[in-house]
Amino acid sequence: MDEVMADALGEHLLRYNQHFSENVTLKDLQGKWLWDVVSVDRHAVLDAYLRSEDFFEVLSVMPESQRVLQRLHMNYEVFIATAAMEVPTSFQAKYRWLAKHFPFIPASHIVYCGDKSILRADYLIDDNPRQLRRFMGEGILYSSPHNAGVTGYKRVNDWLDVEKLFLG
Repeated sequence: MDEVMADALGEHLLRYNQHFSENVTLKDLQGKWLWDVVSVDRHAVLDAYLRSEDFFEVLSVMPESQRVLQRLHMNYEVFIATAAMEVPTSFQAKYRWLAKHFPFIPASHIVYCGDKSILRADYLIDDNPRQLRRFMGEGILYSSPHNAGVTGYKRVNDWLDVEKLFLG
């Protein structure tokens, strides 16, 4: 969900830059996680953003994701998997966000987990190579600044690439 359907990084950068009067950009993060760029003494603040009640509810929708997922939903059985165990306080906010922006995905097709290798599916589109490594189906890497240098997976840069890949 995060960094594939929902722009969590954009919200994280917005809050961080406003809080500290800085200007960290996506370009600054090429090949790195935000946590790698921010000094260790500010990590607790980054974590607090994630654990705030509204963080996951206000995320922007990735461009074209709603339209393409609607089309995919008509042709495939689509499940949304989110590694919500990394931020256990996010369950309700993520559920509300999905219901608001992707109402055509039934609640029975939303999977909250930690390690996505438990999923038994043909494909997993994810921004985190760690989630793709042990996945038994085909892992597809969704481009994000932190995975810029990662190879070894089919890569999609945006939802238009996903549409071409699965719907021609």
